[in-house]
Amino acid sequence: MKKVKDLLERLEYTCLQGTPEQEIRHIVYDSRKVGRGDLFVCIRGTKTDGHSFAGEVAEKGASVLLVEEPVKVPEHVTVICVKDTRYAMACISAAYFDYPGEKMKVIGITGTKGKTTTAYMVKSILESAGYRVGLVGTIEIIIGDTHIPADHTTPESYLIQEYFAKMAEAGCDTVVMEVSSQGLKMHRTACIPFELGIFTNMEPDHIGPGEHESFEEYMACKGLLFQQCKKGIVNIDDSHWKTVLKGHTCTLETYGFSREADFRAEDTRMISRSGYLGVSYQVRGKMEFPVEVPIPGKFSVYNSLTAIAICSHFGVPVEKIQEALKSAKVKGRVELVKVSDQFTLMIDYAHNAMALESLLSTLREYRPHRLICLFGCGGNRSRLRRYEMGEVSGKMADLTVITSDNPRFEKPLEIIADIRQGISKTNGKYIEIPDRKEAIAYVIHHGEPGDIIVLAGKGHEDYQEIEGKKYPMDERVLIAEILEEDAAK
Repeated sequence: MKKVKDLLERLEYTCLQGTPEQEIRHIVYDSRKVGRGDLFVCIRGTKTDGHSFAGEVAEKGASVLLVEEPVKVPEHVTVICVKDTRYAMACISAAYFDYPGEKMKVIGITGTKGKTTTAYMVKSILESAGYRVGLVGTIEIIIGDTHIPADHTTPESYLIQEYFAKMAEAGCDTVVMEVSSQGLKMHRTACIPFELGIFTNMEPDHIGPGEHESFEEYMACKGLLFQQCKKGIVNIDDSHWKTVLKGHTCTLETYGFSREADFRAEDTRMISRSGYLGVSYQVRGKMEFPVEVPIPGKFSVYNSLTAIAICSHFGVPVEKIQEALKSAKVKGRVELVKVSDQFTLMIDYAHNAMALESLLSTLREYRPHRLICLFGCGGNRSRLRRYEMGEVSGKMADLTVITSDNPRFEKPLEIIADIRQGISKTNGKYIEIPDRKEAIAYVIHHGEPGDIIVLAGKGHEDYQEIEGKKYPMDERVLIAEILEEDAAK
């Protein structure tokens, strides 16, 4: 049991009725989960307003309501008014779990691309040096040996604090987390004392209804991290970094290819051999040593250089950094899967035109015999995305294999027809194989020496969503089944 006044110790508030001496059992923000003795946070969402459930949750036994405006509830219910209930929920959640973020060093990574790969690289490097690292990210939350699938890049503030508490209890001394613009906008990361804040890059994304009103707002939300961390580490090559960092309150370090960067990459070389694509470069500036990473492309240089800049603040020996990066692998992010000595096959999460174009242009630098792109598009999502991805693949791939990907409540063939419409604007060759396993089998069986084959869109996902139900479907499993079936013939 916790007293309300103790949870509110870092907030300005007004007690509209009842008493802050009231004790509560749990903090709840979903009216369906309220129980006797709980504190219910009234949050204004995009579709519903928690204030409208005040009477209902009081009947269910909520003893305290956190509000932004007066509500009508029985006199025995304590009502606390704050300026912003989302921000307040983050603060009272931190207090409820005894401020676990202050017991560990927290690293926050924000930017349009590169957050996930960088986070896993940092975790790998720090653990190789003996640190115990928790992770909160797009793919999963990792607490010791426990892996929890993620619903959002940045979870709701109460969940973050609950995860942090479990990490601290498990002996973690460091947390690396992906910080989304939505998470910052909605104060999910408020009251977290970030040791380091990282900016990877900035491109127009997440702009529209329910997300950000404009690119300017998107950048401003990303920039909030740098008013909440002690030190910022930023990509000096990105043209938007000064706009994003406007109003920052932290000290800064930079990384990139620029001669002005504190950590810079020089002498970059693409490495290609059967079943392997990678990149090597020389780190210069505040540290100096050679690096090789088994993930292709310029973005791999940026991600690993970011990880190096971060880990420099933890005293990790150079040889540990080199070893960890040489074995770097992130599920669903340019993930190489060995199927042949003749060609290279990989799985990647690229599921919009911007990401797909970046990936295919990177792979073109390795001068493949053919670049083959297999992908589909999700149902009940923007049709424009389908046209755009079709056009990108038609222009950049030597062969496109159009297949199914989470059709949801739409018919796969209708989604495929939209993708075909995009490809028809190009001279790109394509075939249509709606069944994803059959499509993967096709590209494996028709791979030629020197080909690079990309299975795009699913990445780390291990399901196919059809008519409201998720069915197990992991591309790694499909590939293994195909190879086993081939061996049995």
